[in-house]
Amino acid sequence: MQRDSGAPLFEFFAGGGLARLGLEPDFACVFANDIDPAKARAYRTAFDDAPMHQGDIWKLSAADLPGQAALAWASFPCQDLSLAGARRGLAAPRSGAFWGFHSLIEKLASENRAPDILALENVTGLLSSHGGADFAALVHALDDLGYRVGAMEIDAALFTPQSRQRLFIVAARNAPSALTVSGPAAPFHTPALRAVVARLPDSLRKRFVWWRLNAPPKRNTRLADLLDETSENWDAPEKTERLIAQMSPLQRARLDALRESGRREVGAVFRRIRIERGERVQRAEARFDGVAGCLRTPAGGSSRQILLFVEGDQVRSRLLSPREAARLMGTPDHYPLPEGQTAALHLFGDAVCVPVVRWLSQELLSPLAGAALARRIA
Repeated sequence: MQRDSGAPLFEFFAGGGLARLGLEPDFACVFANDIDPAKARAYRTAFDDAPMHQGDIWKLSAADLPGQAALAWASFPCQDLSLAGARRGLAAPRSGAFWGFHSLIEKLASENRAPDILALENVTGLLSSHGGADFAALVHALDDLGYRVGAMEIDAALFTPQSRQRLFIVAARNAPSALTVSGPAAPFHTPALRAVVARLPDSLRKRFVWWRLNAPPKRNTRLADLLDETSENWDAPEKTERLIAQMSPLQRARLDALRESGRREVGAVFRRIRIERGERVQRAEARFDGVAGCLRTPAGGSSRQILLFVEGDQVRSRLLSPREAARLMGTPDHYPLPEGQTAALHLFGDAVCVPVVRWLSQELLSPLAGAALARRIA
């Protein structure tokens, strides 16, 4: 893939470059960074002109970065903020990599080269981490650098058939009135976001920006539309039966009703541990609403998403394939998959959804960059 022309972009915690896919052609990446060798390799494979610098963000210097970017994107690690993790927060080593990003922007600011716009992406658990203190610390840190900070919660299900709620924080030197609203508005300023902003110190709350972001057109794709119908990797019938046996009585009843209806349906299944009558029980939980569950990194068998195909009395199951995972993240089919299923699923389970970034770029980031450029020219 060749780089399109656009405003200069620095891409941090870049992974396989899915944020870049969404930001082009509004922005052109001139520097990318990721600490993971496998992700850096995938990035270089995907982009022929890859300006990828593999290594720890804490070891980067301002001299490593060329010129001045209009936008710096940072999908910093979520493990210490996720509800599924230990919730150690921004002080922990992995999610604490945000401070390495902050330090780099601070160094650029000292050279009058700070980007006009910062865009950060993470799990919504950041809003509740340490009772909102981590979110407040992040807003305070960016505010201290001279940025006006706003945030939005966006579910990828608005764009692609995958349930994937994420927090997007956008900080800009200026907040043009045409790109803001006077107060929180649906659907992206959620109750959780409103609540944590209400608890910010007065000085931060008064400077917090409610970015204007129009709702996208209604999604017209379902999970079944993105699946490979020619797959031969079906589970053995007895394995499918064991999966069904792990369903709760309510889930079994829903499946039986689908069978009796004769309709063809595809469900997405995760295995989860539930406490029932004081005991740990593994349950297979399926959804048949045309939407996949949130893609995860394949840390274990229970983290792999299973597809359940129901056609009358026939029920078949198989794992979601890497290409199907890529499609659920909105990547085109010509995007090169990493070698090996585990590497590919890790890449996409830890990435950002391309159509979400595209929408954010069109609706907010590109107009902000245009306004910043106009101010410099004036």
